[in-house]
Amino acid sequence: MNNALNAKSALKLQNEQLLERFNAGESVTLLVKQRCRAVDALLCKQWQCHRLDQHPVALIAVGGYGRGELHPHSDVDLLFLIDGKLSQAGEHQLGQYIAFLWDAGLEVGHSVRSVDDTINQGRTDITIATNLLEARQLCGPQYLFDELYNRVREANFWPPSDFFVAKRDEQMLRHAKASAFDLEPNIKSCPGGLRDIQTITWVAMRYFNASCTEDLVAHGFLEKEELDELLECQEYLWQLRFALHLISGRDENRLLFDLQRQVATLLGYKDETQLAVEQMMKRYYRTVRRVMELNQMLLQLFKRATLGHTKALEIFPIDENYQRRSSFIECLKPNVFDDPAEIMGLFLQVARNSNIKAIYAPTLRRLRRARRAQTQPLMHHEACRAIFLEILRHPRGIAALSLMHSHGIMSAYLPAWRSIEGQMQFDLFHAYTVDEHTHRLILNIERFSQPEQKEEFPLGSVLINQLPKKGLLVLAAIFHDIGKGRGGDHSKLGAVDAQAFCDLHGLNKHDGRLVSWLVENHLIMSVTAQRRDISDPDVVAEFADKVRDAVHLSYLYCLTVADICATNEKTWNSWKGSLLRDLYFSTQRVLARGKEKPVDIRARVREHQAKAKKELLRRGIKEKSLDQLWLRFKADYFLRHQPNQVAWHAEAILKHKHDEALVLISKHTTRGGTELFVYTPDKPRLFATVMAVLDNKNINVHDANIMNSKDGYALDSFVILEQDGSPVSQLSRIQSLRKALVRALSSDTAKLPKFKKLPRKMKPFRVPTQVSFLPARKQGTTMMELIALDSPGLLAKVGDIFYRCQVTLLAAKITTIGERAEDFFMLQTADGKQLDPVQQEELSAALIEALAEPNN
Repeated sequence: MNNALNAKSALKLQNEQLLERFNAGESVTLLVKQRCRAVDALLCKQWQCHRLDQHPVALIAVGGYGRGELHPHSDVDLLFLIDGKLSQAGEHQLGQYIAFLWDAGLEVGHSVRSVDDTINQGRTDITIATNLLEARQLCGPQYLFDELYNRVREANFWPPSDFFVAKRDEQMLRHAKASAFDLEPNIKSCPGGLRDIQTITWVAMRYFNASCTEDLVAHGFLEKEELDELLECQEYLWQLRFALHLISGRDENRLLFDLQRQVATLLGYKDETQLAVEQMMKRYYRTVRRVMELNQMLLQLFKRATLGHTKALEIFPIDENYQRRSSFIECLKPNVFDDPAEIMGLFLQVARNSNIKAIYAPTLRRLRRARRAQTQPLMHHEACRAIFLEILRHPRGIAALSLMHSHGIMSAYLPAWRSIEGQMQFDLFHAYTVDEHTHRLILNIERFSQPEQKEEFPLGSVLINQLPKKGLLVLAAIFHDIGKGRGGDHSKLGAVDAQAFCDLHGLNKHDGRLVSWLVENHLIMSVTAQRRDISDPDVVAEFADKVRDAVHLSYLYCLTVADICATNEKTWNSWKGSLLRDLYFSTQRVLARGKEKPVDIRARVREHQAKAKKELLRRGIKEKSLDQLWLRFKADYFLRHQPNQVAWHAEAILKHKHDEALVLISKHTTRGGTELFVYTPDKPRLFATVMAVLDNKNINVHDANIMNSKDGYALDSFVILEQDGSPVSQLSRIQSLRKALVRALSSDTAKLPKFKKLPRKMKPFRVPTQVSFLPARKQGTTMMELIALDSPGLLAKVGDIFYRCQVTLLAAKITTIGERAEDFFMLQTADGKQLDPVQQEELSAALIEALAEPNN
C-alpha cells in the first residue's frame, strides 16, 4: 500500500510539474507523450515488482494510451493478453497489480483475454477492433503481442470497406447527438472534435496500415498543407483538453460554463473588447469547423478508395466547367478557380440545381486552395458581385448561401462575416455562435416557404410569399448581427455595413434603405411584443410610428420570428408566436386606419362587455347578477381582457360560494400559454405569494395583470408555461398547482419560503441588478425595468420588496433571456399616484440590496 501511495504522490507531483511546463508554453503534444512515457515506466516497473514476468501474460496498451497519448487524467486502457489459463498465483498477482494501479490514482480500463477471445470480440465490436489497431506492447512475451498484431491486420478481420462503413456510421450517430456549436461542447466527441481527427487516422490505419496521420501524406490522401492544418487543429484541441484535466482534476472533456473562464485564463487569454472566454471559444469554434471540412473531404476520398466503384456515381453534364456526380458538384478543369468569379459560379450552380447537396472531394480541395489564395475579398470583384446578387434573388439561393457558409466562402466574400465566425456570447441565451445563428436564421426564412411549416408558422408562411423581394429579407438577415463583437450598438453598426454593401452592389436607394432599416430595427418587434403591454393602444400606435407602413411590418415580422427561432431550441414557443401575431394585426389595423382615427377606448370596453354578456346569458347566468358584479370592476379590467376571458372569470366568480380564494387555471391555451386567474380579497404580499408557489412548482410566468375591484378584491391574471415553453396542460399538474395556490393564499404566513439553489449552469454568470424608470405612459403610473440574474424565487422577492416599499403592482411583463431576467413592471403608490424621485430611489436601492446575493 505504501508503494501505491508513493506512486500516487509521484503522479500528483508530475501533474503539478506538467501544469508549470504548460504555463511556460511547452508544446502540449510533447507533454502528453511525456506523461505517457512516465506511466509506461511506472507500469513496467510494477510489472516486475508483482512478478508478472513469470507468467504467460503480456501487458498491452490500447486506445488513446496505445497511441502514446495521455492527458493528465485520461483513462489508462490496458489489455492483459494471456496464453491459455493463468495459474492461481498468476491470477492473484494480476489482481494485486490492477489494485495497485487504482490505489496509485490511475483510471484504469482493462480486460483479460486470450488472443482468440480478443479477435472474436473485436470482430463483433467496432470499438474493440478500433482499440486493437492502436495496440502497443509494454511488458510480457513478445510472441503474444506479435500474434495479436498480425491477426488484427489480416484481411478477414474487419475488411477496409466494412471498417470504413462502420466508422462512418459511428461518426454520423455521434454527430446526430450534439452540435459542433454547443455552448458547453465536448471537445472529444462533438462534430469537429478530437474523435473526428482520430476517425481519419483509424480508417487510414485499416486501409493501408498507416501508423499515424503523417502517413496520410505519403499515401496521397492528404497534402502537406492539409496535414499541417490538421495537426494545428489537434494541438489547439489538446491544449483545451489538457487545461480541462488540470483544472477539473478529472477526465473532463466538456467545456462546462463553470470551467470556461479558468481554461481561458490558463491558456493566456485576457478580457479586452471581447471577454477572454469569448476569444478562446471563438478559436475553438473556428477550429472545429476546419476539422469538419477536412474530415468530410477525407472520408469522401476514403469512401472512393475503400468501396471502390462497385456502385459508380451517375454523371450529369452541367456546362463546360462543371458536372454533377450523383448529388455532388464537380469541376472539370484543374485551374477553374483561377478566376475568382468561378468560385461564386460554383455556388450559383448549386442554387440552380436542386439535386446538388455537396461538393465532390477533389473539387473541395481545389476550392480550399483557391479560397486561401485570394488577396482581396471576393465582393471587390464586379463579376463576383453580379453572381452574388443572382444567388440572392434565386428561389434556391438560400441553399447556395448555406453551402457557402459551410466552406468559408461567406467569409471570403464578405470581410465583416469573418469577424463573426466563431463569435460566441458568454451567456445562456445565445446557443450558437453569431455566424451559425445567422445561418440558422436564413434557413428559417426558407422554412416559411415550405408547406409542412404552415401549422407552426401560419402567418409567416403567408407573408413570405407576399414580400416584394425575398432577397432583401435574406440580406437583412446576413447583416442583422454582423456588428456583434466590435463594441457599441451592433444594430447601428450592422445598419451602416448593410447600407454600404447595398450601395456597392448597386441596389436602388429604396431597397438599400429598407435593408438598413431592418438591420437597425430588427429587435423592436420582439421587445415591444414581449416587454410592453400590447393591449395598450398607445404602445401599438408608437410601434406603428416606427414601422411606418405595411411592407416594413411584413418584412420585420418575418425577420423577427426567424431570428427568435434561430437563437436557441427553447426560445420559440406558442406564447411568443401569439404575442407577435397580435402585435402584427394590431399594428396593421392602426396603419390601415390611419393616425387620425385613434382607438375609442370606451367603445372597446362596451364591445367586450356585450360579447361576454351574450355568451353568459346563453349559459344561463342572470343579467342582474352579472351587472351587479361588473359594477364592482374598473373599466381597465375590460380593456385588458378578451370577451371569452371576461365570461370565464364572471361565471366562475358568480358560482364561487367558498370562503377560500378562487383559483382558475385554463384547460385551453390562451395566446399559446395557460391562463391563471386569482380572485380573492386583496392582501399583503399576494403577488409574492403566488410567485413563490409557481417558482417552487417549476412554472415560468410570462405575463401578469394585477388589478383590484372597486371593493378591494384582487383580479389577478397570469400567463404561465412549463419550463420547456409548453402550456401547463396535464390535469394532475393543474390540480396540484391549484391546491398549492389556494393553500398558500389562505395562509397568514408573511415569510417567503426557502428557494432552490442556483443551478450549476448559472453560477459562472454575473448579472448586476439594474433598476431603471421609464417615462410614464398613463397618468398615475410608473414604468420600471428590472435586469437581474434569473435566480430561484426572483419574482417572489421582487413582490415582497414592492410590499415593503408600499408600492402597488399593476402589471408585469416577464422576460427571461438565458441567465438574465429583463422584466417590466407598471407601478403606483398605495394612494394611486406616480412614484416620485425619492420613492423611485428607495425602491431601486431595496431591490438591488435584496437581489445582490442569489442562492448559491
